[in-house]
Amino acid sequence: MALNTSADAPLPVGEVSRLIGGWIDRLGAVWVEGQITQLSRRPGAGVVFLTLRDPSYDISVGVTCYRQVFDAVADVVSEGARVVVLAKPEWYAPRGQLSLRATEIKPVGVGELLARLEQLKKSLASEGLFAADRKKALPFLPQLIGLVCGRASAAERDVLENARHRWPAVRFEVRNVPVQGVHAVPQVVQAVKELDALDEVDVIIVARGGGSVEDLLPFSDEQLVRAVASCRTPVVSAIGHEPDTPLLDYVADLRASTPTDAAKKVVPDVGEEYERVQFLRDRARRAVQSFIDREERGLAHALARPSIEDPHRMIDERVDHVASLLDRSRRCLGHQLDRADSELTHTHARVVALSPAATLKRGYAVLQKSDGHAVRDPGEVTADEPLRARVAEGEFTVRVDA
Repeated sequence: MALNTSADAPLPVGEVSRLIGGWIDRLGAVWVEGQITQLSRRPGAGVVFLTLRDPSYDISVGVTCYRQVFDAVADVVSEGARVVVLAKPEWYAPRGQLSLRATEIKPVGVGELLARLEQLKKSLASEGLFAADRKKALPFLPQLIGLVCGRASAAERDVLENARHRWPAVRFEVRNVPVQGVHAVPQVVQAVKELDALDEVDVIIVARGGGSVEDLLPFSDEQLVRAVASCRTPVVSAIGHEPDTPLLDYVADLRASTPTDAAKKVVPDVGEEYERVQFLRDRARRAVQSFIDREERGLAHALARPSIEDPHRMIDERVDHVASLLDRSRRCLGHQLDRADSELTHTHARVVALSPAATLKRGYAVLQKSDGHAVRDPGEVTADEPLRARVAEGEFTVRVDA
């Protein structure tokens, strides 16, 4: 519960330590899993001191147990082993230190580790961290490769030597870290994040040689898997040998069976690429030459045609035919014009013969009233009515006699 304190009424350190101890004493025993990093068994001492560490979060806590508790597992437990302990939290007031008092210690077997890894694998897979659509393609020719590996390790030598043998100009940014033990996970995660933050790094290789299931556990750690999943740079996993499949293999963008295989998959072989360029160049040359030969044959075939070889031949062959058609068209047009002229003459003669003017020329006259109507009946006129007489050569006025 909260305490009422102030700058004027503070609690002594001893009281604070006593209260913390009282709160911790009320806690019950718990099962705790971790890795033993320090083990102290003094001859004749009745108490064994351990340091239990969580490699994923770089957190340690001290553990004490009676000698007979540790002797039950002394043959199978040593520094670096993963164990499960049943312990009760204790508070050592004089130093203000928290520790665990163990009453039972159990080693974590390989079967249990594999079962937990399988469970973790299913959990991460259900989140989609292993999905194929998350995989990023590796660059064809990386200019700078990030390498995370053990210091002076065979994995580092294999990757560097094979990569430089395949492409001598390739460059590396190496991060040497522990690849097993309690410090492996946080330092590998930090190295991957550092390389991922460098814009000039094109691909990251995480490499380690073979080992037991326990030795390769850091590369199945959830924290490392999530760190690799969040990388923007393609990551290649080269852990152990072909049968080894830590969880890093599933989340990485490419899995290599060995560090040597990683170098072969990340860096192209300069000799093979030179041969491929030569092959493509020869293929292109053959394709162009084949095209030219085909076009030359087509051109020669076209030039051999009579119309191209003697282009005036067709014109000469058509001259007489055109002249004949021209003469024929002229005759036809002349006949048409003569017939039309004859018909026009006959039509004109008929029109002239039927014309009133022709009648007038024969001595006839046409009498018209003042409104222009021709007189056809004597009853149409009255006495003394003036009329206009129209003859062939003109007209004159007459008057009707009663």
